[in-house]
Amino acid sequence: MIIGLKKIITATVTPLASIFGSGFLVIVPILSGLVGPYSVFAMALVCALAYAVGSVVRFNIAHFEPLLEANNAPFLARHSEQAADLALVLAYVISVSLYINILSAFLLHGIGLDNPLNEHILTISVISFIALVGATRGLNMLHTLESYALWITMVIIVAVLIGFGSYDLNVAKAGTLQWPSRPDATPWVILTTLGGTLIVTQGFETSRYLGQEFDRQTRIRSSRLSQIVSTAVYLIFVALATPLMYFLGDSVDDSALIILAGKAAVWLPIPLIAAAVLSQFSAAVADTISGAGNMIEVSEQRVDRRLAYLLICGFAIILAFQDTLTLVALASRAFAFYYLLQCLVAISITKNTFRRVLYGLVAVILAFITVFAVPVG
Repeated sequence: MIIGLKKIITATVTPLASIFGSGFLVIVPILSGLVGPYSVFAMALVCALAYAVGSVVRFNIAHFEPLLEANNAPFLARHSEQAADLALVLAYVISVSLYINILSAFLLHGIGLDNPLNEHILTISVISFIALVGATRGLNMLHTLESYALWITMVIIVAVLIGFGSYDLNVAKAGTLQWPSRPDATPWVILTTLGGTLIVTQGFETSRYLGQEFDRQTRIRSSRLSQIVSTAVYLIFVALATPLMYFLGDSVDDSALIILAGKAAVWLPIPLIAAAVLSQFSAAVADTISGAGNMIEVSEQRVDRRLAYLLICGFAIILAFQDTLTLVALASRAFAFYYLLQCLVAISITKNTFRRVLYGLVAVILAFITVFAVPVG
């Protein structure tokens, strides 16, 4: 019993670290600028869609993998999976650039040097460092940060929740609680921009690719557990942050969470910045490694691991000249396309009509996000 529980917790580290590295630090200002006082409901919609997609991924782990291993997968499923592997490489490239952009924004804001030029320079420098280490020594030495980064991040998340919760209680008791105003956004803008936040829930699918480390049932449970935990944390976090959103006004800043942390408690910004640096760097290394693995598989071993690191980081550097909010939307579109292909895999192998219709509906939503998702602002 204890051994089984420990195994599931260990297997959950990778997907959970990926989810919290994907956009936890920027979701509050994005939702503030989009829906204001209704942020927690918007977050619930994004998490619900993510859980539906997670169900598709878990179905494929349980039912498609055995067909693939037996070389008995249908034509559409097999080729959709191959296309998904290629799409995932692109998604990882965008994610690496996004994570380091967030790292740069938080670190530079913390030391008072936050401007576009400094962000670009720091982002390119950090990605270049990852590429250099990967090409010369491999990234496993950096990848060991993942579990440490997750637990440190979780501790700081709890601290942020306590800080925001204490602030909310104090202002509620004093009768000075202020809710943010609702931005003047049309339903189309809300839907297309909300679709551009899907990246913040990304990470649960990494359980799909841990087959060499964990058995099928453990990976399914780890994916589900990571989504349950992250959904609970996201909803509580956004709910507690909503009363502070009025401090942000109409602006949407990728490092605005530091401002809110400072309003809640003077001691909170420093650990928050530390968590940002550690979690984003760890997530970028993890996605570089994962992207390299997919690139090697897609190229049928024509690209070796070190060259794959250089290619992923090289393209990530090109994307680094985009602002963080644009990268959030681009990453969401890339992952939506990957999830769409996973839906096609599931639809082609399931014999259950209800399940096929349900997965088809999820695929339509993902197709909408792939085509129309835009950044906030």
